[in-house]
Amino acid sequence: MTQSLFVTKRDGRREALDLDKIHRVITWAAEGLSNVSVSQVELKSHIQFYDGIKSEDIHETIIKAAADLISKDCPDYQYLAARLAVFHLRKKAYGQFEPPHLYDQVVKMVEAKRYDQHILADYSRDELEQMNSFIDHSRDLNFSYAAVKQLEGKYLVQNRVSGEIYESAQFLYMLVAACLFATYPKSTRLTYVRRFYDACSLFKLSLPTPIMSGVRTPTRQFSSCVLIECGDSLDSINATSSAIVKYVSQRAGIGINAGRIRALGSPIRNGEAFHTGCIPFYKHFQTAVKSCSQGGVRGGAATLFYPLWHLEVESLLVLKNNRGVEENRVRHLDYGVQFNRLMYTRLIKDDYITLFSPSDVPGLYDAFFEDQEKFEELYVKYEADTSIRKKRLKALELFTLFMQERASTGRIYLQNVDHCNTHSPFNPKLAPVRQSNLCLEIALPTKPMNDVNDPEGEIALCTLSAFNLGAIENLNELEELAELAVRSLDSLLDYQDYPIPAAFHASISRRTLGVGVINYAYYLAKNGVKYSDGSANGLTHRTFEAIQYYLLKASNKLAQEFGACPKFNETTYAQGILPIDSYKKDLDKVCNEPLLLDWEQLRKDILNHGLRNSTLSALMPSETSSQISNATNGIEPPRGHISVKASKDGILKQVVPEYERLKNQYELLWDIPNNTGYISLVAIMQKFIDQTISANTNYDPNKFDGGKVPMKLLLQDLLSAYKLGVKTMYYHNTRDGASDMQEDIKPQVEDDGCAGGACKI
Repeated sequence: MTQSLFVTKRDGRREALDLDKIHRVITWAAEGLSNVSVSQVELKSHIQFYDGIKSEDIHETIIKAAADLISKDCPDYQYLAARLAVFHLRKKAYGQFEPPHLYDQVVKMVEAKRYDQHILADYSRDELEQMNSFIDHSRDLNFSYAAVKQLEGKYLVQNRVSGEIYESAQFLYMLVAACLFATYPKSTRLTYVRRFYDACSLFKLSLPTPIMSGVRTPTRQFSSCVLIECGDSLDSINATSSAIVKYVSQRAGIGINAGRIRALGSPIRNGEAFHTGCIPFYKHFQTAVKSCSQGGVRGGAATLFYPLWHLEVESLLVLKNNRGVEENRVRHLDYGVQFNRLMYTRLIKDDYITLFSPSDVPGLYDAFFEDQEKFEELYVKYEADTSIRKKRLKALELFTLFMQERASTGRIYLQNVDHCNTHSPFNPKLAPVRQSNLCLEIALPTKPMNDVNDPEGEIALCTLSAFNLGAIENLNELEELAELAVRSLDSLLDYQDYPIPAAFHASISRRTLGVGVINYAYYLAKNGVKYSDGSANGLTHRTFEAIQYYLLKASNKLAQEFGACPKFNETTYAQGILPIDSYKKDLDKVCNEPLLLDWEQLRKDILNHGLRNSTLSALMPSETSSQISNATNGIEPPRGHISVKASKDGILKQVVPEYERLKNQYELLWDIPNNTGYISLVAIMQKFIDQTISANTNYDPNKFDGGKVPMKLLLQDLLSAYKLGVKTMYYHNTRDGASDMQEDIKPQVEDDGCAGGACKI
């Protein structure tokens, strides 16, 4: 019967159906894998053959069948499905399994305007042939199924309208390397290209969404995070909105600081009119954020920041919740509420917090970030001034409202602005940090613009990557990886375009980078330590000490070659102050591990030669990009041994690394009894990380009487994090019992680069 059936090939040709050919492909994909069955995949496929069936439909059915078999008992089906998907992907891209020569691929894609024409201008045919010899296409077979689907969906160069794909993963890695080191001397650049290619394609370095999807294409904006500060004027508000649109359209996640905007009812033009307050302008920013999709890669997303003491804070805290009406809600932004020492002190003393419009209290807003003593002095002075409009609330009442909204939405974040400036690479008198970004790991100076060409404005950009801790056997390996990460990202600052002058000037003068980590949960599991009991404290201290030390050493080496960044004088490093000098000493009671590296020699080297980069580290969520490396995301504990994540292709299942060997070593999120151990680990990391950390809090209501998390506990965690020097808090996760039935079926929020955002790196 099968002899009379024909298959329609991808090029339109018809050939007789050959069941043995299908069997051979599945057998090839299963080679070397344990606990997988070729016959099981064939049975699961249930292919209903008919005359003229498309070969690609047959292949997609087999891939789905293999993917459906992924389980804890048989995790290797994720690799079988991935190999079938790679076979299918290459057939779509090249019309055959074997990829073309790199030179031929580049010429074809440059002519089609898919690749940047500068690749052919910068590199000779001979160099591209050498690069082709560096490529190991067999590394495609190391991907998990979730990784291949993410590559297909987000990272590989394609026509997003027609669905055509033009490349496979090894070309992505090689051409990213080629673009980033194109300006290096011809005598050394191919060495760097090869080293960087190997580090990325072997999953030792993880790259963020904007770099993976953009570098090698004609689009040249690769910074994951963009921080835009808004002034208290219509000109500045409009300039901010314009900047948002430009950057959302180019794949970036946005942080908006709107804390300067005066409160509802404030006088305008010497009393000629009343101000409409914050909410109409927040709506304006929301429209700007949602006006563009990010090149089809993800939707626009932003977090908006304001201080806890703003006169409108009671109305602002509820903007995201499902109550109210459209007129008094702005639900499609996330929010970052800003705290400092005085706010916490008022809570501890059961005192009052006084709310002001920033426009009514000269100097207070700036002092909030620059000088805590001055802020307190001005704050108390303005509280006593009866001529100033104000409102008093019990601190407990205000903190409770904040925590209620944070708990109910999960997306009201926290920034401790004093820690962001006292434990900072920037001198707060010269370059205060006034905001963070979409994913709460970036802390950089900004200045409002009065128009989009304002030379005095400063839009902060941060370019990201991450070390895969799971791929590191010895901390000494970080030295080589740190050099590659710093060199490549620093080159990218000169390689990319800047649509707004304020971003160009800030980026080139400060040269800010943010290198983080992925696979921390696996790293703990394979070292036999846990989040909850303090056993991971020493390992974490040693690891993050090495990370920051080697990043600084790499940037110092680069400064000796190319010069320090132009605004190095505005950093605390220029004063000889290192992260090990300015952290909260309360942390020593939690972890008093000694320093193991030669920080004093590094201090001397930095004072002598400076740093090429004002910042070097930041711990981002890495929600999507970690899947490419088959890694656990960022620093987070997994919700289950199998993570189940939503994508446009449906549900993707991914098993934690080395499940069969380490299944009893992993500490799963909802098995962790409380946040205490996790907060301590974040604080240990923060001792060394010069920007900040996407750190989450997690609560299981079933552990408490009445199924309700006590407010006292929520506030205790907040105070503990502050006391230990934690700069920012990201998601508030509440366990949803319904999701546990399918092992983490609750889709992870896309925050790459900043998942809907850009920080997932």
